[in-house]
Amino acid sequence: MKRKLLSIVAALCFIAGAKAQTSYGIKAGINFPKVTASSGDVSISTKSSTSFYVTGYLDAPLANNFSIQPGLSLQGKGGKGISVDGFEELGNDGKLDLMYLELPVNFVYSIPTGNSGNVFLGAGPYAGLGLSAKAKTGNVKVDVGFGDDKLKRFDAGINFLAGYRLSNGFLINGGYGLGLVDMVGAEGGSLKNRVFSIGIGFQL
Repeated sequence: MKRKLLSIVAALCFIAGAKAQTSYGIKAGINFPKVTASSGDVSISTKSSTSFYVTGYLDAPLANNFSIQPGLSLQGKGGKGISVDGFEELGNDGKLDLMYLELPVNFVYSIPTGNSGNVFLGAGPYAGLGLSAKAKTGNVKVDVGFGDDKLKRFDAGINFLAGYRLSNGFLINGGYGLGLVDMVGAEGGSLKNRVFSIGIGFQL
């Protein structure tokens, strides 16, 4: 499944890169991530922590006011007040810090607002690989890590985004990442990423 998803993302990036009138952009901002744990009919979310994201992307038109935006993104995720696979439970001042390298592919629709710019709405899948996973409570830090008997390195889900792009290319945007992959693979339960973000950017 991982290979198929990554192959699809790579193919979409190639197709987008071959399109005419392709433009390029960069976005950066603040993430407010949390983790949702579920077991049976019970679902509990951690408190949101604070991290960051940086995304480079290209915008290739597919139709009038409609485009595809594949990119490469560094995403900080995690949450506050969580217990992870045998590691000590974090208190209200503790948190789990996760960092991922992601390949998002968003489909974006733009709504012109005269000469000033346009409103944009979008959604699409993402695939990511975990780079680091660390837990902290007080002065105690633990390298949670990825791999066997640890967190799963692969993550995937759906992104939703909205914002406003000025005619000079400057943009303001917000987004939400809905993780679909269970990070721990626990029997009868799951642990998934949820990320709300805000930021600014520029598209050439």
